[in-house]
Amino acid sequence: MSRRTERAVLSLAPMMELTDRHFRYLLRLITRRTLLYTEMVTAAAVLHGDRERLLGHHPAEGPVALQLGGDDPEQLAEAARVGEAYGYAEVNLNVGCPSDRVKSGNFGACLMADPERVAAIVRAMRAAVSVPVTVKHRIGIDHQDSYAQMRRFVEVVAGDPSAPASDAFTVHARKAWLQGLSPKENRTVPPLRYPEVYRLKRELPRLTIELNGGVTSLEAAQAHLEHVDGVMIGRALYEDPYRFAGADALVARSLGEPEPAPPPSRREVVAAMLPYIEERRQEGAPLQAVTRHMLGLFRGLPGGKAWRRVISENAYRPGAGPEVVEAALAALPSEALEAAPVERAA
Repeated sequence: MSRRTERAVLSLAPMMELTDRHFRYLLRLITRRTLLYTEMVTAAAVLHGDRERLLGHHPAEGPVALQLGGDDPEQLAEAARVGEAYGYAEVNLNVGCPSDRVKSGNFGACLMADPERVAAIVRAMRAAVSVPVTVKHRIGIDHQDSYAQMRRFVEVVAGDPSAPASDAFTVHARKAWLQGLSPKENRTVPPLRYPEVYRLKRELPRLTIELNGGVTSLEAAQAHLEHVDGVMIGRALYEDPYRFAGADALVARSLGEPEPAPPPSRREVVAAMLPYIEERRQEGAPLQAVTRHMLGLFRGLPGGKAWRRVISENAYRPGAGPEVVEAALAALPSEALEAAPVERAA
């Protein structure tokens, strides 16, 4: 039984130091029908830090999901409430990050060892907000990585089938080693185990199951959508944002809807970023804070290296503004400005 909705088809993975408000604004110019995520924000930071800096975002970015980290149900419930007040469309609990810093705070992937605690957290968050509360997790951790253990984790966290605390789970299709591997290695060294995510969906059809991990193209995403409700794409999308140009068409096909209007060209995307860049500069943001996310827009195309070079060599200079982007644009041939998304291996 598919639980496919627009929310579930395609999403951008939360990535620390990458999926900030500027990158989300850029992506939203390319795709309107995907769910975008914040970087992970700890509940303590939301409650005691600079909320506008951590949670502020442009209305045009929506829908955006706020990913929270922590292990205290009361704190996370309050942080979720704050997130909803800031306009986030969904609140997601991080049970997948294996970094030492996160582990030392007793949250992230290490929480998979305590599904009852995760269930209590999710129930508290669910009671605090009206937006969906979802969970992102791994196949398992260390030697607790059998399919049966993952299924039990999901069932315990989901709770009562008639009134689930959460009915949407994003599964990174790798286990996480909490000792011996860096976060980067944990994204690549443990093997991908897609069939177990497919099986989870088959055996728990009442839940929305989204697959994450190792997906590098919309073609690969479409193949996974034969087995699960949704697909989340991460670093491959950051490296080449325009590969999401066909995302809205894929969402429409998956939902049995008519083909949407063509996406904007790269030229049009860059033109739309220029006033945004100036607005952020007026607020005190350096040019580099925005343009670092634009470096991959012309990846693999003629002039793509020149685009990166002009921006990289000039965006950091004091007083740099939109003219740097315009100069980089001038270094590109017209065929790059109007090119279709570059096809890459799945």
